[in-house]
Amino acid sequence: MKALVYNGPRDVSVSEVPDARIERPNDVLVKITSTNICGSDLHMYEGRTDFDKGRIFGHENLGEVIEVGGGVDKIEVGDMVSVPFNVSCGHCRNCEHGLTNYCLAANEPDMAGGAYGFADMGGWAGGQAEYLRIPWGDFQCLRLPDDAKEKQNDYTMLSDILPTGWHAVEMSGLVPGETIVIYGGGPVGLMAALSASVKGAAKVMVVDRHPDRLKLAEQIGAIPIDDSKGSPVDQIMEQTGGRGADRGAECVGYQAHDPQGNEDNALTLNNLVASVKFTGGIGTVGVFVPQDPGAPDELAQQGKARFDFGSFWFKGQQMGCGQAPVKRYNRHLRNLIAENKIAPSWIVSHNLTLDQAPEAYQHFDARDDGWTKVVLNPA
Repeated sequence: MKALVYNGPRDVSVSEVPDARIERPNDVLVKITSTNICGSDLHMYEGRTDFDKGRIFGHENLGEVIEVGGGVDKIEVGDMVSVPFNVSCGHCRNCEHGLTNYCLAANEPDMAGGAYGFADMGGWAGGQAEYLRIPWGDFQCLRLPDDAKEKQNDYTMLSDILPTGWHAVEMSGLVPGETIVIYGGGPVGLMAALSASVKGAAKVMVVDRHPDRLKLAEQIGAIPIDDSKGSPVDQIMEQTGGRGADRGAECVGYQAHDPQGNEDNALTLNNLVASVKFTGGIGTVGVFVPQDPGAPDELAQQGKARFDFGSFWFKGQQMGCGQAPVKRYNRHLRNLIAENKIAPSWIVSHNLTLDQAPEAYQHFDARDDGWTKVVLNPA
């Protein structure tokens, strides 16, 4: 089968690899019809992780079931399914408590949490390929409605970025009528803005500096905050009468940098502490890692950050962090899409073939104007 293979920093190619196949009775084999390029793929693409050469990218996957193992009872051949990026068994202690983002059976014995095509997340093959093996298929696969192919660009957001954006807002503690500031106007940040609106936020502010992203935020009623035109903290204080936002969301991660290009892994965290009111809440879903050998300074290389804990403590703020437990949200979000309450596909800029993936990675990595969300369609 064809798959997008990692060859080294900023070097990927579409190559022939062994076919994905049923290996265990509870496996499901999916023909991938949509697989998205995610901002977190860029950490690996740029060589900022220990992602092994020869592995396949792709954790935002949707497709048609073409084969099931003998132990699969619910999912059937022909079903269109969304596949959560979290690989999870459904019966370990964490999964039974709804923490499918920290499954104890999907990684090495001393690690919790698995993911398709991701560094340090269990070695599972990614879905930027023609086919993908889904372990624990009955538990993992989310069956989609009859309009799955018609609304594929919407449903494909269920595997990661829509639940992740929702999770950021959920962890922030937002209640209807409150204000929220979202740092990062990429795909996850835009999903967080959409989620906050659906949850009844009185005002949603999105901080970024790329005009195409800020325009998309504005299209759903969010207030664009351009941090290249002045302090984002000052702009947020102006928007909130000097009080600060009730809630905040971090949707950037450890490769955050200022408008001049200086990288600082604590930049958005510290800006959020300054932007959010006393006793406010922050949800952090941007990726942070325990080690970052490619970081610009020794502290960041050790996975540590110069976080303003003094101000955070003094203001009595709270913070939730970590990867989203996709299965906690994806069924409900699927229903919102099915009933035309939300249409997350408004961020999609390109639908491309798998063969066009290397070029798409170059554009997306360069933050080229207009390359806001790429959906690959292998089938």
